[in-house]
Amino acid sequence: MKLYYSPGACSLSPHVVLREAGFDFTIEKVDPKSKQTASGEDYLAINPLGYVPALLLDDGSVLLEGPAIVQYLADQKPELGLAPPAGSMARYTLMQWLNFISTELHKSYTLLFDRNAPGEVKTQLRAKLATRFAYLETRLAAQPFVLGQAFSVADAYLFTVLSWNRYVGIELETWPALKNYVQQIAARPSVQAALQAEGLLRK
Repeated sequence: MKLYYSPGACSLSPHVVLREAGFDFTIEKVDPKSKQTASGEDYLAINPLGYVPALLLDDGSVLLEGPAIVQYLADQKPELGLAPPAGSMARYTLMQWLNFISTELHKSYTLLFDRNAPGEVKTQLRAKLATRFAYLETRLAAQPFVLGQAFSVADAYLFTVLSWNRYVGIELETWPALKNYVQQIAARPSVQAALQAEGLLRK
């Protein structure tokens, strides 16, 4: 398998899952502006939408969209428990959380990164994120991971999105459980390895 990624982008989530599960894989960097890969491929020929991640499977097919990719990866190694069994109520709960992270958090950060977004829009988004952080704070004060007592693909995605805080000037001091959660996930060997591979570890 090959993961197409951009450093620190949402592709970090499947990158962490690949390492957490011990897959045999390679990674290839994508320039988000030129849409060229590190080896000179036209990334638009891989993903016509132009954004990461994309996972090239061994049979030559390509899977897109982070939440779909991480669930696919988890299902290849069900014994690791990175996602509940397909069809179970717990699996629908995972899907609920992946959708929450994608729509309520990820998309808000996308606009915060947009230099052309009006200041009042960004102010509204920060207020919205504060309510979402409060929701997460309550949950993570009661349990160590999104789904309970074990790390799942939802944690890889949530950590990835929350790691963008330092780029948009958001501090988590108001939400100590959430801040501690980010620190604990960051310390996992799989996360450290992914950050190292993407050149994101601070010296």
